[in-house]
Amino acid sequence: MADQRGRRDGAGAPRKGAPRQGGAPRKGASSRGGEDRKPYDRKPGGDRKPGDRKPSGDRRRSDDRKPAGRGGQGGPERRPRLDPAERTEKQAVYDGPPLPEDVTGAELSASVRAHLKGLPEKLAARVARHLAAAGQLVDDEPEVAYQHTLAAKARAPRIAVVREAVGEAAYAAGHYAEALSELRAAKRMNGATAYLPIMADCHRALGNPTRALELAKSPSVAKFVPAAKAEMTLVEAGARRDLGQLDAALRTLEVSPLNTKTREPWVVRLRYAYADTLEEAGRLNDALTWFHKTNAIDADEITDAAERAEAVEKRIDRG
Repeated sequence: MADQRGRRDGAGAPRKGAPRQGGAPRKGASSRGGEDRKPYDRKPGGDRKPGDRKPSGDRRRSDDRKPAGRGGQGGPERRPRLDPAERTEKQAVYDGPPLPEDVTGAELSASVRAHLKGLPEKLAARVARHLAAAGQLVDDEPEVAYQHTLAAKARAPRIAVVREAVGEAAYAAGHYAEALSELRAAKRMNGATAYLPIMADCHRALGNPTRALELAKSPSVAKFVPAAKAEMTLVEAGARRDLGQLDAALRTLEVSPLNTKTREPWVVRLRYAYADTLEEAGRLNDALTWFHKTNAIDADEITDAAERAEAVEKRIDRG
């Protein structure tokens, strides 16, 4: 799956609780399946004595017994039957989008494939193909990628890498509540903390920047590699901006490695977020400087720093 791409980084003066691009987060029903139901214990049969049992040939239900189910006596509760429309919808999720013929599942990393080895061979192959297809589509067609991951989940809901893939694809497609739920499930399964930046950003998108800040202060963040730590810094600064705390957002970014000599994408994005926040705070000359610094290392043009610098220059000239 994609490596946390598409994150809202606080640039562009985001509205509170709304993603930087694409408008407000879309709401949708949870994709989680139903929980396993446990049978209810039979209650004692009143004052009946062992000798009062009815002959074994009489299989009819006695009038004084309630049918099995919620609140009744008897066996396990029966799940409600799905109507034809619900069955069709559930089958469509299970089938997933058409799989490209050239996607075999071998495209996945060895570590991901290793997690699928506990499945039957044909099932593992199908799940792998859906995950590989999702990884290829998540940038350009995130909704289709999300549907592929739901098909994988329908077949293997108890595997952490599958739930992780669903969470990442849901995040890319703008289904923030679903993304948060799935990544929480993955974290419960494997204890991984790498999902924290995405989870924090989901809280932002759902209008809860305070919860995002709480995750940003998690002790495990200090142990993140620089790229992951930068991701959390971007989310933390964005949450501060959501709360109207521009000075705190600037301080958050200023303690990050803005001046490192590496030209990795995470450095580009840190500089861009800093320049954008400076402009929002009205510090136009400083913002111009940092938009130029961003553009100087943005060889892949992952930002519009050059255009932003030109726009700020015009504002300064008019002033």
